[in-house]
Amino acid sequence: MSIDFDARRWERVKTDSAKWWAGELKRPLIQMVMKGRDPGRKEPSVPSYGFAARYPDDVAPEQIADRWEYDLSRRYFLGDAYPVEWLNFGAGVMAAMLGCGLFADDNTVWFKPPRALALDEVELKFDPENKWFKRIAAVAEAAGQRLAGQAQIGMTDLGGTLDILSSFRPSEALLTDLIDAPETVEKLVWQTHALWRQYFELFDQILRKYNIGWTCWTSLFSQQPYYMFQCDFCYMIGPEMFERFVKKDLAASCKWMKHGFYHLDGIGELPHLDSILAIPELKGVQWIPGAGKPDAGYWPEVITKIRKAGKLVQFFGTMESFDALAEKTGSVEGVCLICQGFFPRSREKELEKFLLKYGAL
Repeated sequence: MSIDFDARRWERVKTDSAKWWAGELKRPLIQMVMKGRDPGRKEPSVPSYGFAARYPDDVAPEQIADRWEYDLSRRYFLGDAYPVEWLNFGAGVMAAMLGCGLFADDNTVWFKPPRALALDEVELKFDPENKWFKRIAAVAEAAGQRLAGQAQIGMTDLGGTLDILSSFRPSEALLTDLIDAPETVEKLVWQTHALWRQYFELFDQILRKYNIGWTCWTSLFSQQPYYMFQCDFCYMIGPEMFERFVKKDLAASCKWMKHGFYHLDGIGELPHLDSILAIPELKGVQWIPGAGKPDAGYWPEVITKIRKAGKLVQFFGTMESFDALAEKTGSVEGVCLICQGFFPRSREKELEKFLLKYGAL
């Protein structure tokens, strides 16, 4: 039994997402996934890990791809959801491709340089023989071959420029560097920027052979190159430093990434929102309020500000918070709700009613 998604539904995903990106879809995008489908086959011996980096070296890329196909075949895709897996080797995995060690457990992935480095010792260069570069490329190829025509493979989470640098110079040190050696940091930012684009394009060459569009760690679907840019490090800096060390890099990326989004992560990044929204080529903002905060649907003032700037919005939330947002703002056009987790089939009628309410069924 194959993944439950036929050609007609793929056409709808392509058509409706294209209208959404163009600002022409007169409804929101809503992605929901249910669990409980009979896959019609035996479960693979390889376990299902959230982080592909958790698989030992002796687990072949083909085995990982087989596990992904099995997992996808157990799901139902409702509304604007579609079958997708992504190359999850940890947020900011480009640091590992540049020489940091990669460490993974069930909950997270983190990176450390081989030794403590002074700022002038940080050397960034492409290494085609790097273990993690080769591993991600091999998994991308195997997954593409296995899932072509059935599912999309999302780009790996390369990370934000300063986030990558902070793997080499831990946050406290990098914060000091911004003050003590700003020119050196700027030089490293643009080196990282150039390498980021190189890695993206190399992985994209593999994925384009099999995908019908673009996606990444956030499962927006696009028929133009798309990525969710980020800089979690900017939570710790003020607007002046953001303009110098983050915005220029972000703006340059958005000029060549046709559908560039920004991951606004936590209330500490809100002081930078005006600056982010001023980037003409930026298509949208993902709003993540942060741990312990009400989900993004309960922040109508933030969503409204983004929409009034002419940008699209994506957030992870619940049906309840989306209803609250719709009531407060009066319109949820240009918004994408992605419901995290997998709903049980016992809630199917409830989900369909919600989707019908917003024109997404």
